[in-house]
Amino acid sequence: MVDSGRTPAAAGGWDPSADDVRILQLLSEGHTTDVIARRVGLSERTVRRRLRTIADEIGVDSTIEAVVYAVRARLI
Repeated sequence: MVDSGRTPAAAGGWDPSADDVRILQLLSEGHTTDVIARRVGLSERTVRRRLRTIADEIGVDSTIEAVVYAVRARLI
């Protein structure tokens, strides 16, 4: 990971919504944002925005790092 000056969320510091977890789960399965949007019932734009927000909240630079974080935190 590249150090961007952001602090990763401490254990229990990030409180993901059910949609956040579902989005990360579907992304980890290789689904596109279009497919994720349809499955979660959100617009594709909202899914992309949510992914950026999730990454910011946990202090990582990419959606792949967000998925890795979720796996390591046993969220997915």
